[in-house]
Amino acid sequence: MRKLIAAINMTLDGFCDHTAINADEEIHEHYSELLRNADTILYGRVTFQLMQYWQTILKNPTGNKAMDEFAVTIDKIPKVVFSNTLKSTEWETARLAKKDLKEEILALKQQPGKDILVGSPGLIVSAMNLNLIDEYQLCIHPVVTGTGLPLFNNINRKTFFNLLGTKNFKGGAVIHYYVPVKNT
Repeated sequence: MRKLIAAINMTLDGFCDHTAINADEEIHEHYSELLRNADTILYGRVTFQLMQYWQTILKNPTGNKAMDEFAVTIDKIPKVVFSNTLKSTEWETARLAKKDLKEEILALKQQPGKDILVGSPGLIVSAMNLNLIDEYQLCIHPVVTGTGLPLFNNINRKTFFNLLGTKNFKGGAVIHYYVPVKNT
């Protein structure tokens, strides 16, 4: 069965805000590799629309090898978008979810293939509340914003985790790899 991995960047004070972090070359290289090791990513509407920025980089490369490579990699991976308002995705490798979150994830997990990523704060919380996430990869950046969208908002139960390991980046960000402790 395929794993569902929650992968997200956040500030030291727990907020999800891509404009507040410094996604340097090393971070882009890491996420390109993560995407290459998966074959589906789940987004909510807001995050999906933010990620459409990378389509502009495909058309007009920056000259920064890591950023340009990330744009190519994010373009290639199949995306499933959960939205009640979008009528189409306007991205060749993206589709709107046909089922609710639980049904879509369970169906994807049963299919052969690589890992499934979820990269939107709201979907991470919803999937966490449904006990569907197998691993969390939280990239904590060394910045405090004091405000923003908290990742772990509206959690319906206490959850314990085991730390699998960490990965340090030269710019000060650290990814924490966790698995939830399964209740027996």
